[in-house]
Amino acid sequence: MSAMPGTRAVGHARDALLELGDAADFTGRTVWGVLSGRVLRYGAEVVRQAGILVTGSVPIVLGMVFALGLVIGIEGSYAAQQVGAPAVAGAFAAIGDLREITPYAFGYMMAAKVSTGFVAEIGTMKITDEVDALDVMGMDSVLYLCSTRLLGMWLIIPFVYGIAVVVSYVGSYISVVVQLGQVSAGGYFELFWKFQSPMDLVYSASKAIAMSTFLVLVGVYYGYRVRGGPVEVGTATARAMVINLVGVHFIGIIGSQIFWGGAPRLPIGG
Repeated sequence: MSAMPGTRAVGHARDALLELGDAADFTGRTVWGVLSGRVLRYGAEVVRQAGILVTGSVPIVLGMVFALGLVIGIEGSYAAQQVGAPAVAGAFAAIGDLREITPYAFGYMMAAKVSTGFVAEIGTMKITDEVDALDVMGMDSVLYLCSTRLLGMWLIIPFVYGIAVVVSYVGSYISVVVQLGQVSAGGYFELFWKFQSPMDLVYSASKAIAMSTFLVLVGVYYGYRVRGGPVEVGTATARAMVINLVGVHFIGIIGSQIFWGGAPRLPIGG
């Protein structure tokens, strides 16, 4: 006879708690490997992983950010035109690009390109016994495969994210001032600079770094925990992508609420 629905529910809940505990333990080991400095024994691998991220993922991320910057500019321009204040498009671009669109675009592309790539790469190494070979040689496989990727990401993300913000700004400027031409460059920039501050950039970058850290940890965890064959690698990749999307939106919502929910810092009115 099949198990009762209540028994199955309890079993699923138990399995979920066990996996959550295992993920927390694995995450702690990976992060501590970086914070303790032990990962520096594999400094060459850290640099290699950072280089792979720069050459393989950054162009795609910047392309998506630029496209979304164009969209924000167009939407803001037409919305501002509806209320008879075309220069407001500059404020719309400043708020939308910096606070929301760029972090989310960054998170989406990190999830689709980087995190799932880690699952497939490490998962393939796992099922072909390459990870076991590292352990047999006396290497810390978690440190070598996971902590190095995390530190490599931390090294490049602040610089890449700064470039991504600029690229999104350029996209919005092109769509509003150059393509649609509903406002002059001076009118656009007057409100564009008023509706952002250096702290907004810090908060926005904090959201992006939190998203990227979460995505890398999810990718290396699901890759390292693969068991079985190629089918299980595909299953782990799909599961990681679902977790990534949920995590990106959760971090985005919580970050916006913490940073701007109680004090939006918008210079409107007296």
